[in-house]
Parts: sequence; C-alpha cells; structure tokens
Amino acid sequence: MTVPDCHALYTVAQVRALDRRAIADLGVPGFELMRRAAAAALASLRRHWPQAQRVAVYCGPGNNGGDGYLLALLAREAGLAAEVMALVDGSGEGDAARARVACAQGGVPVHPWDGASALPEADVHVDALYGTGLNRPPQPMAAALIEKLNAAGAPILALDVPSGLDADTGHCPGAAIHAHLTVSFIAAKRGLHTGQAGAHTGFIELATLGLPESLWQEAPPDACLLEAATLPARPRDAHKGRNGHVLAVGGDHGTAGAIRLCGEGALRGGAGLVSVATQPEHLVALNAARPELMAHAVDGPQALAPLLGRATVLALGPGLGQRAWGHALWLTALDSPLPLVLDADGLNLLAAEPRRFDGGRRVVLTPHPGEAARLLGCPIAAIERDRFAAARALAKRFGALAVLKGAGSLIADPEGRLDVCPWGNPGMASGGMGDLLTGLIAALLAQGCSARDAARLGVGLHARAGDCAAREGERGLIASDLLAPLRRLLNGLDA
Repeated sequence: MTVPDCHALYTVAQVRALDRRAIADLGVPGFELMRRAAAAALASLRRHWPQAQRVAVYCGPGNNGGDGYLLALLAREAGLAAEVMALVDGSGEGDAARARVACAQGGVPVHPWDGASALPEADVHVDALYGTGLNRPPQPMAAALIEKLNAAGAPILALDVPSGLDADTGHCPGAAIHAHLTVSFIAAKRGLHTGQAGAHTGFIELATLGLPESLWQEAPPDACLLEAATLPARPRDAHKGRNGHVLAVGGDHGTAGAIRLCGEGALRGGAGLVSVATQPEHLVALNAARPELMAHAVDGPQALAPLLGRATVLALGPGLGQRAWGHALWLTALDSPLPLVLDADGLNLLAAEPRRFDGGRRVVLTPHPGEAARLLGCPIAAIERDRFAAARALAKRFGALAVLKGAGSLIADPEGRLDVCPWGNPGMASGGMGDLLTGLIAALLAQGCSARDAARLGVGLHARAGDCAAREGERGLIASDLLAPLRRLLNGLDA
C-alpha cells in the first residue's frame, strides 16, 4: 500500500475532508475507520510497551473517545486488563456512542469521571479525551483529569493528538496531556510539529488506516517537514571566488561576539570569503580569534560603501544596535541590491521603518517570536497562538523569505509555501544561536542557493548540528559548539 509522503503536513480542515472522502467516495464506514484507528493504536502500544498488562483508557464524548472505547475492547480481546474512565455519561448517538456500547457489551468496565476519583492502576494510560476539534481550554472537569494523568507517572499514549493541544497551531490554550507517544490517524497534523507541541506529543507515529493512495492525490499538504539535506560536492577545480563573498555588518560597542559568530557561521557554511564591517575597537580581538575573517573598521556609510562593492551577499544585524551608527549602516546596506539575510537589530529597525523587498532580490528574514511581533505589530502571544499564520504574514508583508525561529522553526515564502523544521532541542535556547544561523544562511546564498533553499537548508543544518552537539548534554550548550558538527553535516558526513 502506498501512503502519503511522511513529510506532508495537513490542517485539521484538510484531514476532516480526507475523512469525509474516505467515507463518501471510498465507501469505508466511519465505524470501520474508528476500528482501524483503535487497532493501529493498540499495535503501537504493544510495540512500545510489550510488557504492559493493564491499560486504562480515558474517553471523551466525540469520535476520539470512540477510538478509545474500541481500543479498550480490542485490548481486552487480546488478553490485557482494560478499563475505561468516561468523561461524560453514556448519552449520545453516532459512531462514538456505538463504540461505547460495544465496549461495555464486550465486558470492559466503564467508569464515569467525577472529578475526584483516583485513576485506575495501569501500565499505560491512553488519552482519548479530545481529538482535533479542540481549539479552546478544556473544561474544568477535563482539565483536572488531564493534570492527574500528567502526574500519574505511567506512560501515556495519545490518540491522534494529545488532548488540550491545538492540532492546527501547536498552541495549548489550557491544560494539555504530556504524551510519551502520539499515534496520528490518516494524515500528519501540522500543529504537532511546532510551538508547544514538542513538550506534549512525545514520539509521533502516523497510521494511514489502510486507505488507498487515491485519497491523498487531490489533497496537497499545507506544509512539509524538512528532510535532511546538504550541498553537492564541489568540483575539483573550485576556488574561493566561486563560493561567494559574505559581508557581515554589525557589532556595535560591546557586541563583538555576535558579529564574530555570524562570520564564523558564514565560514563554516562554505563561503569563499567573509568580511566583517564593525566598530574599530573589535578588530584586534577578531583578528586574533579568527584570522580567516577579514575585519574592517567602519565608522559610517562612506566606509561601508567599498566593502559593499566587493561583497556578493550581506548578513546584516547581529550586534548592530539601533543607535545612529547601526541605523546609518542599515540604511546603506538595505539600499544595496545584494542578497540579504536580516536578523536581530536589523529586524527591529525594519519594524520601525518597514519596507518591502520586491524585484527579485534574494532576502531572508530570521526573527524570533519577539522580533516577529514587532514586525507584525501584535503581541508575542498572538505569534505563538498561530505560528503558521505569523510566518506566512511576515513573508507576504515584506516580500521576503521568512524564518520564524523557535521550537519547530517555520520557513515561509511570499507565495505561501511553508516548511517545518523537525530538529533542534532546548539547549539551543542560548545567546548567539541566531547569529550563527544568519551567517550560515548568508553563506548558502553566496554559493548560489535561492532564498528558499538557503533558508530551508540553513535552518535544517543548524538544528541538526545542535542535536549533534547536545549529545553531550543540552544544558550548557553554546553556539560555537555547533561549528564542528555543522562542517561535517554540510559535507554529508556523520556528525
């Protein structure tokens, strides 16, 4: 059986449409889909926890609860001790009500959740409270149950989506399950791969429920997960002039480290030449620490102009500041036609003086959520509530490729195409990581990549290098730890 590309991500509305097509066009009854979902989830449970003998299933009122009732029934038929804790009484109709009746008639104990009862003893708890339809905080009774499950200590299997997590956005508006394993049905939901989702999904598996390839043929995904990639090998007659000249602009008083990390990111990203335009006080330190960087003292736009004439790509913003010096260099650099990566104070200045980058210029913006909020004129909370909408809005408003950084970084272009980074770790939440990424993307632009390819490849390599560096522990990870694994990954070597 052919299944959809495992990197394809869908909205909740798209998955519901696929579900309706399976029922109406392919003739697969809704109850049969429910049974297949339960069987797939039980198979995953037994594969991940083969020693489990006791299963407790927590069922809500909708079809997600129906999946849970049938899982409990199948578990009992397989010889496991299974019982159900029901969030609502047995009223209702449709496939979910039918599943509850079948579960009870099959001898599975079904207990109503009263908000105060102790949880059943279980080797694995199964979350079937809410499915993809929840985009608000769970009701108080459900929230209390979710908190008890999270504190129980036993592993949790979530059916389709951890209850409380918005499957469209990755945002948790209230209490949410912390699952160890999530089995997603029919198609991968985009919200399970960004924002707060990483703290709630655990390992994610996709179960396509035996549906034929034709189901997905007319359903293009909303977004795609990045795949591991690198650049092709260089020709044997390569020379530095073929690999571009990155000019990194920034490093106001006291921020030499930011522009140095940007420059080193460009060097390790494969740029043939890397120049740094910075404050005079930083030259000695930069030359001593990294002589491969060509450091230049720049006191204003006139000193920057000849450096712009020799460069092929600009990396603008790390340590730039927003004083008169940084603002003057920013204006001069933005008036250049060179391909551009804009970060840090380069973005804060853009928020204060917006402009669009039309006309075919290759431009990549790399904001974190705070910078994105300033660029879009909204609270940070609004960015985090829907990172997909924010990334697309940034790309459309500024006519540039936008990288919205954070857990599950997003890469959006002005046409609406969007990619999600599946790598990275909490250890990367430290100073200098963004500076390094800016230089890396600039180096890829310098080597001929389009803005979209440079951003996708740069974000992926940066995150994968972070994961390699985190093998020695996440806490205490610093940006320069990524340089060695970055070089290996860029050359297609194991890191």
